[in-house]
Amino acid sequence: MKLAVTGCNGSVGRRVVQAALKRGYSVVGIDYKQAPLEDTPAFTSDPKFTFREVDLKNYDKALEALREEKAEAIVQLAAVRTPEDYVVVAHNTNVVISWNILRAAAELGIKRVAQASSVNVITLVWSQGPILDYFPLDEDHPCRPDEPYGLSKLQADTIIRRYPFMRVASLRLSWSLSNEFKDQLSKDPIQRKNDLWGWVNEDSGAEAFLLALDDSDKWDGHEAFFITAPDTVLKEESEGLRQKFWPNVPMKQGKELIGNQGFFDCSKAERLLGWVHQY
Repeated sequence: MKLAVTGCNGSVGRRVVQAALKRGYSVVGIDYKQAPLEDTPAFTSDPKFTFREVDLKNYDKALEALREEKAEAIVQLAAVRTPEDYVVVAHNTNVVISWNILRAAAELGIKRVAQASSVNVITLVWSQGPILDYFPLDEDHPCRPDEPYGLSKLQADTIIRRYPFMRVASLRLSWSLSNEFKDQLSKDPIQRKNDLWGWVNEDSGAEAFLLALDDSDKWDGHEAFFITAPDTVLKEESEGLRQKFWPNVPMKQGKELIGNQGFFDCSKAERLLGWVHQY
């Protein structure tokens, strides 16, 4: 399969490209500029990898690149990592690029797209203040983004309504980290309160994108999936953290927090994608 990976020079993009090449895919990496010479990924020398420098904010250029490379599936990761100025930067990058890639895929008949979403569609760390209905968070929880970063993650339903032949997975990653960097994070619980102390191993997160592109009769249309580790970055008891920092947020019926269990429910990803977090 010929796979296009946008944002291929980013931290998540590099891991997805590596995983895809290991699976035997041909990969075209698309980014707005080449990686610096001193930071060039090793996979650039792989004969199954090609690179295209494209400004994906330009729809015609995005369409042209995907058409000329004959992409059969897309992993969309091109974006800025934060809301930036909370005014136009993230909107005019993330919202525009996400729409351009989804719309170009529809135009070209590319049926399979896996795109980076974020746990921050549930008004977490970038919001004015988290609005949480229950724990653990799952895909049924309302999305209430109040900033452009979160807004950019909510466009796929619109595309699917008009182009129902497509299948789009929005993968809601928490912090994508190596195990080593995860262990270096501050253990002060108040510093990570608003992202619920979540994380995901970077290679395991990358694998989720490829699983979302596999043939499956378990799902179609647009589906969102939480992709996080089953534990928090802390050693503390999660129920104690809930009672201390989120005493007014109830547990969902039939659920409980055991040990340092994470505050996100990834059972949908396991059920429909076959994804289980690997360390």
